[in-house]
Amino acid sequence: MRHRLFTAALLCAVLTVHLSAENWPQWRGPTRNGISNEKNLPVKWSQTENVLWKLPMPALSGSTPIVWGDRIFLNVANALPDARAVDNGPGASLHLWCVDRVKGTILWQRDLGSGNRMQRKQNQSTPSPVTDGTTVWVMTGTGILKAFDFAGKELWTRDIQADYGRFGLNWGYGSSPLLHGDSLFVQVLHGMRTDDPSYLLRIDTATGKTVWRVERPTNARVESPDSYTTPAVLQYAGNTEIVLTGGDVVTGHDPATGKELWRADGLNPTNDANYRIVASPVTFDDLIIAPTRERPMLVLKAGGRGDVTKSHLLWTFDSGPDVPTPVTDGTHVYVINDRGIMFCLEARTGREIYGRQRLRPGTYSGSPVLADGRIYITNEDGVTSVVKAGPQFQLLSENEFDDYTLSSPAVSNGRIYFRTTKFLWAIGSQK
Repeated sequence: MRHRLFTAALLCAVLTVHLSAENWPQWRGPTRNGISNEKNLPVKWSQTENVLWKLPMPALSGSTPIVWGDRIFLNVANALPDARAVDNGPGASLHLWCVDRVKGTILWQRDLGSGNRMQRKQNQSTPSPVTDGTTVWVMTGTGILKAFDFAGKELWTRDIQADYGRFGLNWGYGSSPLLHGDSLFVQVLHGMRTDDPSYLLRIDTATGKTVWRVERPTNARVESPDSYTTPAVLQYAGNTEIVLTGGDVVTGHDPATGKELWRADGLNPTNDANYRIVASPVTFDDLIIAPTRERPMLVLKAGGRGDVTKSHLLWTFDSGPDVPTPVTDGTHVYVINDRGIMFCLEARTGREIYGRQRLRPGTYSGSPVLADGRIYITNEDGVTSVVKAGPQFQLLSENEFDDYTLSSPAVSNGRIYFRTTKFLWAIGSQK
């Protein structure tokens, strides 16, 4: 009897640990807004302390690793012999890597085509993959979209540029596909280098076929139509909408038809010619956070139809981010700008809880992650600041990799994964 009770208790403990472990299936994690429910995450690490393994990378990438079970998936670019080159032939190839989460070894690699090149900071591997635990989908900046099973078998492939025209963004395509239900939502919001319209695609995950394509009009001019954001899912009161930011506006779309349900102006109040948008929209319950090029960040309440510019605007903020996407738990909104200045705002009112807290000086491009009561914020020099979540600013640690990075952290199974130019790092407690 004692043996059976012990076995049952042990099984229960194992199941509890298993159930509490959380995947990171897309760029902004399991809830699509940069939040993880993982506990007992490390606060301090170095290039040797709390490093479970590190895997060499061939080149830099803005793509975030995604995690499901014991598999990590990465969009990977080969190193270019000359960073200024347009296309270096075989050396300019792109790949999807599948990595063993426990061992940090490559399980398989699959070709995503050629045409890799640098476009300012980024290359063509910037979009992050997405997975549902059975299939993984990955898109490149060259417009190739492919589906693979977990064994690496290619299920289908698309060439979005071949189907709908060349991307016309000034600094290259960088949006990640959004996985929702049985569909991928892919935005192409551009205008700097094309006269073609911007559009949103719904693609069937099983077949790769387009379910619908809707154009998204804008009055933005010069570079301002360009958007490097990733769509967000808004779910409230039994409703589901797809939220896009770019072209000076934020819009909500019916996922069944693509029809535009509502639109808010005001992301470019002075009609600036260079107001491209990089930080993505964030949703939490019925809140919609729409960053632009620093000012103004708009926060709207869901539920409107038509022009909601005035009717559903809750508050605005004039010290918003340019590149890092904010994170919120519904009570506080945490904003980090490109210079490492941090703000904490009341989510429903915009009231400043604390402001202008200086993190390590540097350039910040990765988006913050909220997990285990802390906010993890990585700058381009590979320094991750860990800040206590809540109304009082408290810097808990600064952790250095001494390596360039554009990627955001990923959290799963008690570990934090960081992607720098030289390595993919698995950080966790070694106790």
